[in-house]
Amino acid sequence: MTVEIPTQPARSRRIFGNRTLNMRSIKAIGYDMDYTLIHYNVEEWERTAFDYAKDRLVATGWPVADLEFDAAGVIRGLTIDAELGNLVKPTRFGYVIRGAHGTRRLDFDELRIAYEGTFVDLGEDRWIFLNTLFSLSEASLFAQLVERLDRNELPGRMSYSDLYGAVRVALNEAHMPGRLKQKILADPGRFIVQEPDTVMTLRDQFAAGKRLLLITNSDWDYTSRIMEHAFDPHLPAGMSWRDLFEAVIVSADKPAFFTASRPLYRIVDEDSGFLRPQSGPLDPGGVFVGGCAPDLENHLGVHGDEILYVGDHLFSDVSVSKVLLRWRTALILRELESEIEAAEAFAEDEARLMELMDRKTDLERALASSRLDQLRERSGHAEPIGGPTPPEERIAELREALTAIDEKIGPLAGAAGRQRNEMWGPLMRSGNDKSLFARQVERYADVYTSRVSNFLEATPYAYLRAARGSLPHDP
Repeated sequence: MTVEIPTQPARSRRIFGNRTLNMRSIKAIGYDMDYTLIHYNVEEWERTAFDYAKDRLVATGWPVADLEFDAAGVIRGLTIDAELGNLVKPTRFGYVIRGAHGTRRLDFDELRIAYEGTFVDLGEDRWIFLNTLFSLSEASLFAQLVERLDRNELPGRMSYSDLYGAVRVALNEAHMPGRLKQKILADPGRFIVQEPDTVMTLRDQFAAGKRLLLITNSDWDYTSRIMEHAFDPHLPAGMSWRDLFEAVIVSADKPAFFTASRPLYRIVDEDSGFLRPQSGPLDPGGVFVGGCAPDLENHLGVHGDEILYVGDHLFSDVSVSKVLLRWRTALILRELESEIEAAEAFAEDEARLMELMDRKTDLERALASSRLDQLRERSGHAEPIGGPTPPEERIAELREALTAIDEKIGPLAGAAGRQRNEMWGPLMRSGNDKSLFARQVERYADVYTSRVSNFLEATPYAYLRAARGSLPHDP
């Protein structure tokens, strides 16, 4: 009997493991909503957020009405240097090898002068890590305002750190009064990307006995209307998105939901929003406000690695639930699809670049050996180990060969560094190393993938094995 093996999905739609995850051992799955279960048109959302924040600054007298959101100028995973007013993209070890002051890219010498002996430590207030798609409007606005500040075009005296604080306040004010979300609710089709496979993924998990939870920072009115728009058209008649979830927790205030002890309230009247303190077991299908993760574990009777939490925010969703509660974690990285597709398109050039780099390494070894022969010949402390050609001639030939090969490597290395984004390159790499963002993903996310619906192909019974880790000495 021949066993039929299902075809693998495209690489850009696979689930990648940092640690092996057996879905059969997972009893409950918690989901974030924004940019997790619900994917937004990123450019539309971030431009709208940018414009609201800009309007807030204009209202306080800042001459910035002409600023426009630049989607191509920023990516997730950058770090703001609040001391120097730069955007930087560090390696996994915190070394800065690419950066910009305002919107102007810094050259090699500028970076060396600014960051020699400095590495990015996210525990310091100086560095602000932009680890969610909601950060794009923040980064774009800050970068453009740095240039206005440098030209003394902003009111008052302020540091770059003060400037970042003003940007943060303006964006918070744009979100908090609800005007931004009301605009989305008025025209959800403009902002929300429909994905029926996400709905089917959760239906499979529900049917397989997984206890599904929605844990979001959004309020109940917004959550209910957005989920209804995105889910209900893809469900059978008479079934609502709420039928999929054992509990819906809104206004969760993550990361405090994972880090603090807070009371949980049940929404008794969904029209008026009337609340009462929750005690005892959770009523299936209930809607709750606030609370905290340890109490949720007790209510459900499941703990630690029996729970998988799926979210898009490296800190608020993934790292705190992993570090404090030992929950299993899945990070949603929508950019992963374009990242992988760009790498696949560059594959032939990448192979050629690696071939040239191997050749360059050989030439550099030969040059080092010839310089050692030259040293031995001059000092007389040992016999040269090279051939009959004098070391000076070999050195000249090798330097000429290295110059020629560098002329071939240069354009290919430059193109490799511009994959996916002209200014910043790939999300997960910084130069030839992993990016700091990739290091955080590796550290806190058990698995990562581009969208929730990628779990549909994997099924609720998948055994998601971690890739074998690579080391510099591996063949």
